[in-house]
Amino acid sequence: MTQTLDLAAGEVAKASGGLAGSAWILIALPALGALVLLVGGKRTNAWGHLFGILTVVGAFAYGLALFFNTTSLADADRVRETSVFSWIHVNQLNVDFGLRIDPLSVTFVLLITGVGALIHIYSVGYMADDDGRRRFFGYLNLFVAAMLILVLGNSFVTLYLGWEGVGLASYLLIGWYQNRPSAATAAKKAFLMNRVGDVGLAVAIFLLFKNLGTTQYTEVFARIHELSPGTITAIAILLLLGACGKSGQFPLQAWLPDAMEGPTPVSALIHAATMVTAGVYLIARTNPIYNLTPDGQLVVVIIGAITLLIGCVIGCAYDDIKKVLAYSTVSQIGYMILAVGLGPVGYALGIMHLLAHGFFKAGLFLGAGSVMHAMKDEVDMRKFGGLARTMPITFVTFGLGYLALIGFPFLSGFYTKDAIIEAAFGQEGWRGWVFGGAAALGALLTAFYMTRLMFMTFFGKKRWKDLKAADGSDFHPHESKPVMWIPMAVLAIGSIGAGAFLAIGDRFTDWLAPSVGKRVEVEHLLIPKELIEWGSVGLMVIGAVLAWLFVGRKDVPVVKPARVSPVVRAARADLYGNALNEALIAKPGTWLARALVFFDNKGVDGLVNGIAASFGGSSGRLRRLQTGFVRSYALSMLASGILVVAALLMVRFS
Repeated sequence: MTQTLDLAAGEVAKASGGLAGSAWILIALPALGALVLLVGGKRTNAWGHLFGILTVVGAFAYGLALFFNTTSLADADRVRETSVFSWIHVNQLNVDFGLRIDPLSVTFVLLITGVGALIHIYSVGYMADDDGRRRFFGYLNLFVAAMLILVLGNSFVTLYLGWEGVGLASYLLIGWYQNRPSAATAAKKAFLMNRVGDVGLAVAIFLLFKNLGTTQYTEVFARIHELSPGTITAIAILLLLGACGKSGQFPLQAWLPDAMEGPTPVSALIHAATMVTAGVYLIARTNPIYNLTPDGQLVVVIIGAITLLIGCVIGCAYDDIKKVLAYSTVSQIGYMILAVGLGPVGYALGIMHLLAHGFFKAGLFLGAGSVMHAMKDEVDMRKFGGLARTMPITFVTFGLGYLALIGFPFLSGFYTKDAIIEAAFGQEGWRGWVFGGAAALGALLTAFYMTRLMFMTFFGKKRWKDLKAADGSDFHPHESKPVMWIPMAVLAIGSIGAGAFLAIGDRFTDWLAPSVGKRVEVEHLLIPKELIEWGSVGLMVIGAVLAWLFVGRKDVPVVKPARVSPVVRAARADLYGNALNEALIAKPGTWLARALVFFDNKGVDGLVNGIAASFGGSSGRLRRLQTGFVRSYALSMLASGILVVAALLMVRFS
């Protein structure tokens, strides 16, 4: 049964039954898995990982049913809400724990649970020898449950609950290898840098509640036009700060590559389909706010353009296979942020690229994990080479993800990324040249660093034959177990066809219209559409050829050259992103904390202690007057009498 509520922002159906009314099951399943696995203890070791998989697969099945149920409705009825329970009621703050079921949230549900289920299955083989496998699956389930709260919540407060839950789960997963100081440092870094962004999101929510008295999406979006342009812009930029933290965008991108310290399934889960996409979801979800602030949209596009180039440049210089893929994620999320910053032109394009990216980047990370599994956890590509014949399945599945990422014709990235480049060139004046040029340059650099990765890993001389592993043994690379390569094969199929399925015929943009509005077509392109499309292919070819010239046709030295250009040196230092954060945030924060401690010790505590000491000293001196001798008291009385008489005489004769 549904009841339609007529709101200024559009019609929202109140779901009280059916699949939408019971959508809380989507969250309850992985949450139950996390509870059982984390509380059940060693008794669940034998079957815990299977139970964890079952809960996520069950959520995916429910998500599929909800998807087909939503597609069967007319566009006007596809946005529905359901209240699960009464949550917060404090004075004027009234928040029910409710869920919003619409094309945007259902899309993310399928991505999170679908790719999440494949990563869970892959983890059975990858974590087979880990003593804490059951606890690992518990953390994975907690992560999935938090992400589902984030994307299904119908208010900013519910979104914030999922937002913080994802931060907690990512901290636990990144720092999984607790005996490694580098893993502990990476987890702490991710947690703290995300808190910087979270402050922006929290302040934005405070401003919305202060000015509108509500945090519910329907009410906020219906009344957001009541606020002044300056307030709307401030809220948009604060929301962007939150997005930058979760999605690893400039200037908060430094935590994301360090997150590679976690197990490879964690890297796939965080970098492909879930956590890093939360920022893109936030901007797309709050599109009624951004539609009212062109300045806010411009800032979003600038951040996306800067980040996509940063990720590309740094990815060209690293030899660590997982960090190259991590910076590739930074770059690709930059494309998505750029797209959603273009407003109605790009909201659907950003989400479309996000979905395609979820397939090929998850496949690439799982492929990297397969290589590491075969190479005794080695990540240095200079120690690889010639693995194509040794690991043919991994090579094919990884290769398809690589082709999709660089935009090879008729694979996923060809349709989704090129659409963003076209939209960027469709901006008026200098914006079209700057943002379109940045997106096009990113395509060239992406082809370069990914082709470099392919040559160093799968082609050329088998450099591992002459080397020893970290434990002193020889390398014996081999193909992974079916439980690992089957999920990789499924993701490779998505890498081939997902882009065409979503882009051709505008089926996906029409599907998202009830959530983000009907897509506005680009009216005036600075460059003809065909030239952009095939020009991107030409840039891809140039990037791949350059990689062959610099790497593919040469013997790769096992030890990286010490004498390099200043650009390469800067790229190896993450373009000094850590130094920038240290100088602008960490050190000033440390100095401020020390100054506040000094002020507290010497100022606040000093004042309190000084008053106490003065009273103590004065009372001690006054106490000495109480001698207990009558003659002393008599003398005091005589002296006092003399003073009184003297005062009276002075008054009399003055």
